[in-house]
Amino acid sequence: MRRDPGPEALRRWIDRAATRDPDKPYLVSLEDGRAMSYAELARTSDRIAAHFAARGIGANARVALLAGNSPEHLAVYLGVLAAGATICTVHVEANRPHLDAILQALAPCLVIHEESLELAEFAARTNAPSRPLGRWDDGGGTGFFADLPAEGAAPSPRAMPTDDAVILFTSGTTARPKGVVLTYREMLGNAAAAADGFAIGPDDRVYDYRSFNWASAQLLGALATLSAGATLLLRRRFSRSRFFADLARFGATIAAGNPTVIGLLLRADEPAGRVDLPDFRFMTSSSAPLLEDEWRRFEERFGIAVAQGYGTSETGWVATCTGATRRFGTVGRPLAHLELAIVDEAGRALPAGEAGHVEVGGLDGNRYRYIGEDGTVRIAAVGRARTGDMGFLDTDGYLHLTGRERDLIIRGGVNIAPVEIDAVLTGIAGVAEAATVGVPDPIYGEEVVSFVVLAPGTRMGAADILARCGERLPAFKAPKHIVVRGSLPRTDRGKLDRSALAREWPGGNLPSL
Repeated sequence: MRRDPGPEALRRWIDRAATRDPDKPYLVSLEDGRAMSYAELARTSDRIAAHFAARGIGANARVALLAGNSPEHLAVYLGVLAAGATICTVHVEANRPHLDAILQALAPCLVIHEESLELAEFAARTNAPSRPLGRWDDGGGTGFFADLPAEGAAPSPRAMPTDDAVILFTSGTTARPKGVVLTYREMLGNAAAAADGFAIGPDDRVYDYRSFNWASAQLLGALATLSAGATLLLRRRFSRSRFFADLARFGATIAAGNPTVIGLLLRADEPAGRVDLPDFRFMTSSSAPLLEDEWRRFEERFGIAVAQGYGTSETGWVATCTGATRRFGTVGRPLAHLELAIVDEAGRALPAGEAGHVEVGGLDGNRYRYIGEDGTVRIAAVGRARTGDMGFLDTDGYLHLTGRERDLIIRGGVNIAPVEIDAVLTGIAGVAEAATVGVPDPIYGEEVVSFVVLAPGTRMGAADILARCGERLPAFKAPKHIVVRGSLPRTDRGKLDRSALAREWPGGNLPSL
């Protein structure tokens, strides 16, 4: 029987690496060259745990961390987990309008905030004590780190595997962000499984620049890397001009990625071809669907394998692969511990090749939870949960995603996956990006409309694109309208915002073809 991990598992990961290779960097900050060794991570985690124990901060006590990517951010993140408390991360740039409401809902026992983000006024409005983040490596430390004992054996954490480990907030620009509550067994069990799924080992150097306030970077860049005793190459944010130079200079073997980053690299003004990276294995892509045409073009141009994976904030990584095991058009094989199934509306499992709802479970009696606006913890599902995505498994066990449940177009009672239409559109020479949505129709209920961005220098009208779609798609799936735009709307996380496009349609400003 599988043993669910609690905070002691995290301590074992740190101590094992610190004993085996104490001077090896756990992370390297690429902005300023600062490195934190595994021995230093072990000492800092012990100091944080001892500090918290002396103040009665333990299981399910919430520590709010308002900061961007930095060694200090990850030192606090891991130190809180090692102490058995609950770390609450908030992406400030995406959620600044909601910070007061978020902090009120969290009711933290401590707020730690990065000075450069100018958050003291928000922290002061809470009932909890607050401290600036400071630096961990400046003499005895500054800010929060100056509060820690110089040395100290960390007490054994009393938190259980089912206690709260992390509360993280999804991006929220116009709507209130959702706070997802994850236990130790959800976070640490998923991170270890993801390390196996991506085949991360102690010799890997994982390059990540995504916000560590969100689940994907926490699970892959911070925790999976730690569980394997590997090294994290940390950037504060993505830099197109530095990307390939960073991979070469710092000997990266794996890089995190997403479709937005891949698109930016493909559309860079400066000419760039295949890059010489003898130790590099693959780049991941997640957070949104990566269209197969763009995937192939990236690999052909740069000679870098892309391993597309899949997950959600509520469930962690769901499917993974490596550069060697990737299969175009899929997001890899499901992680075994989640016991993924494709089910119909009634929850019945569907056979290979048949599309339905993606559902996961695997943790006995697990409660999938979130923070309500009033601060109470609410249960969204028990035992098994649907991810909100549609897809199917092929006969080799690879997962194919066909679209979001909420994005599904139902035309005359027939389900149409927008991603399928998008793939056809971007396969037309001269179409750089595409997004398909369903719009109200008095006869069919919904009709298919596609928005496209043309590649620079392309001269093509909407009628030309419609004609080519008609050659490649059955009539009921082919778009009935094409709208050419200069760009497509995206969320703060770079995800395509189909709902924004759908809202444009009733405005009456779009041409009827």
